[in-house]
Amino acid sequence: MGAGHDHGGQALRAGARHRTRLWWAAILLAAFLVVEAAVAIGTGSLALLSDAGHMFTDVLGIAMALAAITAAARARTHSQQTFGLYRLEVLAALANAVLLTGVAVYVLVEGVRRFTEPPPVPAAPMLVVATAGLVVNLVAFALLRAGARESINVRGAYLEVVGDLLGSAGVIVAAGIIALTGWSYADPIVAVLVALMILPRTFGLARSAIRILVQAAPKHLDVAAVRERLAAVPGVCGVHDLHLWTLTSGMEVASAHLQLEPSAELGAVLATARHALHEDFAIEHATLQVEPATGGGTCAPADW
Repeated sequence: MGAGHDHGGQALRAGARHRTRLWWAAILLAAFLVVEAAVAIGTGSLALLSDAGHMFTDVLGIAMALAAITAAARARTHSQQTFGLYRLEVLAALANAVLLTGVAVYVLVEGVRRFTEPPPVPAAPMLVVATAGLVVNLVAFALLRAGARESINVRGAYLEVVGDLLGSAGVIVAAGIIALTGWSYADPIVAVLVALMILPRTFGLARSAIRILVQAAPKHLDVAAVRERLAAVPGVCGVHDLHLWTLTSGMEVASAHLQLEPSAELGAVLATARHALHEDFAIEHATLQVEPATGGGTCAPADW
């Protein structure tokens, strides 16, 4: 028997909130990207170019996040997509991680190459553009911060903005050093440092997305504890084929077979089991199959 709540509806309502903030962030970042890229090419600054590259992945990542949210909302009415297209959100997050990793690797390679003979870079344009970029990224950071706690998809865009924010701060530092000392090595050094700071975050995002895609049990849920709690429901004498996985951010799903004692009341067992999963583990959607005990006799108490 199946039991669950309209958690998909909650996810869609959250998606609508995220969509508005993502749109504003995308427009703001895209407008500034054109300016930053032009100045980066004109000055030859690798640090500024790396920041522009990060901002490009910000815009592209937000665009993919918006596409995933829109597709998930439309798929809800499709009879053949019984779970919707919530996994598109996870795929978009993984793609964001791959893109940002590519940018970081390029900056690392180019930065190491420039250590041999760094080209002269004008500090004033770097400083002006980097400061403006810092302000733009702070605004985007504020727009996406709340949604990053609820959605892995928004978290991907959020982490890219965090990386870009770090990049802008790094360019400001590099521009200040060049302006005060004329030391051109500050440009590739800062670019490499920013890339190294971003890589661990992208790896973490990719790891989270892959865990969902391979249907691993959520990290915050103890499978043994869930099994024990279901086995403790009055009337249940055995639990097997227990599966826990994440459909998309904040949407944990469970399925299990419950063996019942002969005297158990089916409705009461299902209601209690649903309530336990909801209250103790925040699992909103569960498919529970009930089975009679083998041989029809009274079951021995579960020993796990």
